[in-house]
Amino acid sequence: MSEINEPSVLDYLKYKLGMIKNLDIPGEDETPLTPENEFSAEIESPINRTSDLSRDFNPAAADVSQGNPDEENEVEKTPRINWQLASLPWRSLLALFLALLAQWNFEPPHQGDSAATGGLLVYLASFAMLTLAYLKGEWKLPPYRKIEEQFDLLKISLVKILAILLGLSLAFAALAFFIFADNRFTFLNTFPWLLAIFLFLWGLWRSGEKKEKIKFNPKWALLLLAISAIILFFRLYQTGTVPSEPFSDHAEKILDVYEVTQGELRVFFPRNTGREAIQMYWTLLVAKVFGTGLSFFSLKLGTAFLGLLTLPYVYLLGKEVANKRVGLIAVFLMGISYWHNVISRVGLRFPLYPLFVAPTLFYLLRGIRRQSRNDFILAGLFLGLGAHGYSPFRIMPFVIIAAVAIYLIHKQSRGVRQQIIIHLVFLALISIIIFLPLGSYALENPERFSYRAFSRLDSTVGNSWKVFATNLWDGIKMFNWDNGGIWVHSVGLRPALGVVSGAFFIIGVVLLLVRYFSAGHWLDLYLPLSILLLQLPSTLSIAYPEENPALNRMGGAAVVVFVVVALAVDGLLSSLRSRSFRGLNRVFAWGVPILLVGISLFQNYNLVFNTYADYFRIGAWNSSEMGAIIQEFGQEHDQTDTIWIVPYEHWVDTRLPGVWAGIPNHNFGMWSEDLYQTLDFDGPKLFMYKPGDEEALEELLYLYPDGTLTRYISEVPNHDFMIYRVP
Repeated sequence: MSEINEPSVLDYLKYKLGMIKNLDIPGEDETPLTPENEFSAEIESPINRTSDLSRDFNPAAADVSQGNPDEENEVEKTPRINWQLASLPWRSLLALFLALLAQWNFEPPHQGDSAATGGLLVYLASFAMLTLAYLKGEWKLPPYRKIEEQFDLLKISLVKILAILLGLSLAFAALAFFIFADNRFTFLNTFPWLLAIFLFLWGLWRSGEKKEKIKFNPKWALLLLAISAIILFFRLYQTGTVPSEPFSDHAEKILDVYEVTQGELRVFFPRNTGREAIQMYWTLLVAKVFGTGLSFFSLKLGTAFLGLLTLPYVYLLGKEVANKRVGLIAVFLMGISYWHNVISRVGLRFPLYPLFVAPTLFYLLRGIRRQSRNDFILAGLFLGLGAHGYSPFRIMPFVIIAAVAIYLIHKQSRGVRQQIIIHLVFLALISIIIFLPLGSYALENPERFSYRAFSRLDSTVGNSWKVFATNLWDGIKMFNWDNGGIWVHSVGLRPALGVVSGAFFIIGVVLLLVRYFSAGHWLDLYLPLSILLLQLPSTLSIAYPEENPALNRMGGAAVVVFVVVALAVDGLLSSLRSRSFRGLNRVFAWGVPILLVGISLFQNYNLVFNTYADYFRIGAWNSSEMGAIIQEFGQEHDQTDTIWIVPYEHWVDTRLPGVWAGIPNHNFGMWSEDLYQTLDFDGPKLFMYKPGDEEALEELLYLYPDGTLTRYISEVPNHDFMIYRVP
């Protein structure tokens, strides 16, 4: 047997103290991981990473040609089994099991003080085991991608051209700003606005920047296709029935879309405290393409597509942060998630927040890594567009500033700080230009533009700092404990994340912070911090703390949350795959991911299509059944002008039955004290009112004593309504 020259304990100590650079370990031909290359190393594929470790391990490499063959087999078999058991990442698996157990303890109906205490203790045990796994090198997050240093130096010959184009762009932008009057898009103001955007992009766009090569991998393409099919099912299945009924906000949106069809091309829609414009024009496009008309279904289908459009950038963000496997895991878990699914299919502007957060963050982080002027410009473009989507997105400039500030104070920014600041200026300029129409309206109508945000940020209510601290804590624990009780976009008194995603999210945050304090990479700090910043639109609800946490106003945080989840999952998969791909290791390498995927699919399906669907049906009023009554009356009597619904506090919006009946611009409401006006109408009449409204019944009996009263029995409990027919 040849002599093996192994390093001593003293050699290892010297290596750790920096007295020697490398350890010559037999069989080790890879470059050792050092603090300098830990975060710049390219991610290898799991197959390449495990190829050497997958070979047969033969502890009987010495000459055993002599002796009893049975003894030879005995010598060969026993060590192999021991090696397999020793190589199994049992600390990581135990940490995961404890985290899943703790998170399951936070699921309804287990919630309560005792469940919280028990779950917290189990999580602490999980963290202890996770620490051991980390120290043993079993569970580590994937390294970040290489920094590509490229200096953005403008040639002197191009400076004048650039200045001219930039000047023209700003000039046309100023012109557009001053003529964006009367809250309307017109040819006169839209053309110079678009021209300003074009000139800016033309002048500052840098040609010749490096483009990433895309290699076609058939197996990877099939995997992407399979995951896409699952996501499409989760996002489009039962779109017509989940959620089942619209409410007042939907009526406002449909009326806004109707006004667009009448030529009212508004920049900002002022109805009901005001709304940004993108959803209105998007819904009209969806209604035209799919022939669904001005309906609740058009709203839901439109926002479902917006949710789907978010996911490619979630994949790209995960890939940018680490590798394509992280991107794939992130997009899969977010695609099937209850949180993002629910806010995307409810038919309101909610998915517009994550829709623009994802590309803005992707181009920003890639721009920082590659020192790319173009990426910063694209980040600014999506920042400006996002301002026209959903008001919580207004927090995004602060998220960008935080990213740049954190990057600049870390060593990774050495030598490029000035360039980063210049690129940030370009980002700000293009975003301001795109924001101009809305900015013009905001200056003319500051109170209406800012009402929804500042009405929640009312510091005169009680101890505002105490409320903010409580809101902040409620926002932090929403992922794993309680996401609030707003039935419109959540299932009350449960975590925003499922058992699997919730456990991996906690693990991911812990590993990010541990790695940050050991290696000091800026992204390890920024990713958790960005989640807190993206939650602020809900956390800052000082005047109405009962509205916090709100999954819709925290929707942008979901983008980063699932990237963090994916980082943790990838770390575990790497640990499982880096061992011998035989025996027990093979079972765990395949079995654990399949089990986790199965749990996630089952739980999220049940949450969306059963729990949330039932939760929403109970909360919403049955305007669809009233709409069916109106349709039936119209077909029988060839008119709907003699139908009225008597409003009642906290009851159905009297505009919505008309939407179901195909009359979206008609309000059927008539208050009890005004019912006498119906005497001016001839022909048969029909009245609907809420059970228990004695004032309405008394007035109808007085006006129409020959009428007939019936009770409509709804399919939903406690949703009956009264029908009074006049011959």
